[in-house]
Amino acid sequence: MQAPEFWRRGGLVPALLTPLAWGYDAAGRASRALASAQRAPVPVVCVGNLVVGGAGKTPVALALGARLAALGHDVHFLSRGYGGRARGPLRVEPARHDAREVGDEPLLLAAERPTWVARDRVAGARAAAAAGAEVVVMDDGYQNGHIAKDLSLVVVDGVYGFGNGLPMPAGPLREDVRRGLARADAVVLLGADEAGVAARIEATGLALLRATVAPTLDAMTLADRPVVAFAGIARPEKFFATLEALGCRPLATHAFADHHRYDADEVMTLVEQAAAHGATLVTTEKDYVRLPEEARPMVEVLRVRLEWAAPAALDRLLAPLFEGR
Repeated sequence: MQAPEFWRRGGLVPALLTPLAWGYDAAGRASRALASAQRAPVPVVCVGNLVVGGAGKTPVALALGARLAALGHDVHFLSRGYGGRARGPLRVEPARHDAREVGDEPLLLAAERPTWVARDRVAGARAAAAAGAEVVVMDDGYQNGHIAKDLSLVVVDGVYGFGNGLPMPAGPLREDVRRGLARADAVVLLGADEAGVAARIEATGLALLRATVAPTLDAMTLADRPVVAFAGIARPEKFFATLEALGCRPLATHAFADHHRYDADEVMTLVEQAAAHGATLVTTEKDYVRLPEEARPMVEVLRVRLEWAAPAALDRLLAPLFEGR
């Protein structure tokens, strides 16, 4: 699904859905209260969020893995593998597995570091430790109460913030903001704080890490070119806005449901539209791994990477993970 527009604001629809929203929130609280958290053999760093999709967890997880590796630690990623069939624990091999098997995010993670898919996160972390991991970075799973986290980072998009502040389905929240932040060790604020969340975070006393997600240098080859853009992510408008900021000239944009599985006919329709306008067909890294393999040479990818505003502040959060180990 795509995030509905009313998740950004109040109004009649959110008001009508509020009783369902509080029921959803109560069920989530009960589930977490009943869960018994088990500790993994190695430190577990959780990169999560309080809203449904689109906050930027995977770029944060990748940057966090790179920083831990630079500090000399053997890092493995752990994911539920949303959208994939595999229950795991399964070590992801991009040459053997596709998005239908393991999901799209694990393929992006596995391109950088060893990555495990497991519905049972404790079993996944144990498998990673047995394979030599010194630290596990968990992409998502913040609301999973079955695995103990040694460090929990909540990712917040500076433009979207917490939406209209209501739980699903009236709003985008997976849980109440106040209760959710109470379990966090720090918040990663991505991009400009247009939603005004920094003051709210600072009032809690949580560490606030600022970071930006920007196109890589090779993306500059797309600047000033006409493009036809498509994306099946939680908030496709973020991708389209990034292209415009890069200097691209979008002739058409196509938004699909989050984690959409493309078939050959859909992609060929887009390829033909781009060709008819003399434009480049472009998509996100997450969408690219969900394309039929034979269609990938016809599509360009906008690659992005995260940059920390103050890497030393991140290092101070990471250091206690390894003290006494």
